[in-house]
Amino acid sequence: MRFVALIVWFVTALWGLYMLAVWLIENDATRKGTAASRLPLPVILAHVTFAVTGLVVWVAYLLVDRPVLAWTAVGILVAIALLGLTMFARWIPVYRMADDEVSVPMAAMSGGGPAIQQAAQSVPGVGSLRELPAEGSFPLLIVLAHGVFAVSTVVLVVLTALGVGGS
Repeated sequence: MRFVALIVWFVTALWGLYMLAVWLIENDATRKGTAASRLPLPVILAHVTFAVTGLVVWVAYLLVDRPVLAWTAVGILVAIALLGLTMFARWIPVYRMADDEVSVPMAAMSGGGPAIQQAAQSVPGVGSLRELPAEGSFPLLIVLAHGVFAVSTVVLVVLTALGVGGS
């Protein structure tokens, strides 16, 4: 079970790194029309740092088979999960905002006169898609898979630390 936990943790980390790459690419503060990210950089960096540290601790546990390392990994996973839940809660409104996007380009509104143009600009989503924060580009499937595998990782690591499934 401990090696299954390693594989699941590694896959979770890969999906997390994919989302980090998307966030880094899309989070360009110099580009006009880009909304500020709702994911604070310190939270993202702490989440990634704890995830990498926890994975290293888990590998160390697999190599030396010391229960204290398994429980250390559990503690680190708690911190990772809390940070991840915080980011997920802050991502949900951005995802809903992306769903509410109206696919009417501003160029199509140019012939309607000033009143229509002003009304169109007041409607969320009309115009440039760059109005979404960087995390609005996360694919729903990746976010959900990352979360499901993260929960699976926590369960597998806790069960292994408890000695369920042999050592």
